[in-house]
Amino acid sequence: MKPIVQVSLDVTTIDEALEIAHGALRAGVDWLEAGTPLILAEGLHGVRALRKEFPDRTIVADLKTMDGGGLETEMMAVAGANIVVVMAVAHPATIKEALRVGRKHGVKVMGDVLAAPDKVKAAVELQKMGVDYIVVHTGFDERHYIKGASPLDDLPQVLEAVEIPVQAVGGLSIEDAIKAVEMGSELFVIGAPLVISNEKFEVADGRFEQVLKEIVDRVKAVSPKKRSKR
Repeated sequence: MKPIVQVSLDVTTIDEALEIAHGALRAGVDWLEAGTPLILAEGLHGVRALRKEFPDRTIVADLKTMDGGGLETEMMAVAGANIVVVMAVAHPATIKEALRVGRKHGVKVMGDVLAAPDKVKAAVELQKMGVDYIVVHTGFDERHYIKGASPLDDLPQVLEAVEIPVQAVGGLSIEDAIKAVEMGSELFVIGAPLVISNEKFEVADGRFEQVLKEIVDRVKAVSPKKRSKR
């Protein structure tokens, strides 16, 4: 299978998000993510706007849910999201509630291992609970405080430990993205520093669509490594 490419719309207005989304889809991106900055700024309105503009596209709501898993999942499901994100470091009850309500509404759940002390153990527990995807995530702040920090540090071990699709997120270059796919990651997120600046959350220069197309073409030319069944 070809990798699925997701673009994170990490901007703070609906107009910016729609502009980037149109360019991203022209460049060949598969999934649209209502990024955390967009959700904080526009809330459900941002997700509704994406669903109205792109009725047939997969929309990921990057809630980074830490509590209220059922309520937040239901709100985003009704607004039009197909996938929600819950944090591995949340209480297991929160993850279970996100899953319960997600199943009710036909919404899938991503479990993000950002900040988990043991990312491999967290990924295994998330899979046991029933999440649909694992997100191996090195955050924006973490990358700026810890030089060289990358999701590729933990990705091989997580891929080995779980069977469900795994996504790598966090400041990956094109070369890093290709490495992630070659390791077996089926999902890839284009975000900082490729769509937004690596130093602050703003849309990059006017070449972003051209840059996106180059990334998508190169990543999709690579077949994810086959992972052994556990």
